[in-house]
Amino acid sequence: MNAHSFTLAGCRLEARPSGALWLPDARLLCVSDLHLGKSERMARRGGALLPPYETEETLARLEAELAALMPRSVVCLGDSFDDLGAALALPEDMQLRLQAMQAGRRWIWIEGNHDPGPLELGGEHKAELAEEGLVFRHIASPRPEAGEVSGHYHPKHRLPRSGTSRPAFVYDQRRLILPAFGAYTGGLRCSTPVLRGLFSARAIAVLTGPRALAVPLE
Repeated sequence: MNAHSFTLAGCRLEARPSGALWLPDARLLCVSDLHLGKSERMARRGGALLPPYETEETLARLEAELAALMPRSVVCLGDSFDDLGAALALPEDMQLRLQAMQAGRRWIWIEGNHDPGPLELGGEHKAELAEEGLVFRHIASPRPEAGEVSGHYHPKHRLPRSGTSRPAFVYDQRRLILPAFGAYTGGLRCSTPVLRGLFSARAIAVLTGPRALAVPLE
C-alpha cells in the first residue's frame, strides 16, 4: 500500500501519494488548491506566459483518483480556480470533463481566497463543511477545533538526506493541511515560521511521490 494511514479526531484517513486525501469509511475524496486556469489568468493579467496545459494535467490526475477509488463524495478544498475569470474561461471540453466526474456523486466546492464567489458549475458551494467529525475549510484557523482539514499553504518538505523537496501533507493531533493538487502551484516549506507555527512539536509531514513517506516535522 502506497498511502499513509492515520487518524484525526477519530476519523480514519489516508494521505495518497498523489496529494489527495481519502476517507475510506465515508468514501470521500478531498483535494485542495487545484488552481485550474492559472496559465490563462496569468496571461490575461500580463504575467509570465506559461504552457497552457496545467488544467488538462490536473483534471487527468483527478480523474485517475476517481477511477481508482470510486468516491461517493468529492470535496474541493478551495482555490479550485485561479480566479473567477479562470472559471468563466474554462473551455467547454474541460467543463464536460468536470461534469462527467460529478455525475452520480456529491461534489462540494469550498470557497477559497482565489475563488470566493459562486461558480456556474454543478455541485454545492460552501464556506466550510462539517463531515465525519472533521471541519473542512480553505485556510487554517488560528484556534482550530479538533479535526480541522485545510489547504491554502501548499506545504512542501525536504526528503531526508536529500536536497529535493516534495509537496507534503502536514498534521498533528488537531489539524491537517493538504498539499496543492494542481499543476504549477509551487509550495511553501514546512519550516517557514507561518506554517511551522500552526503545528505542535509532534507534527508529521507526509511527502507525496511514488509512495507517501511520513517523517517527523523537525
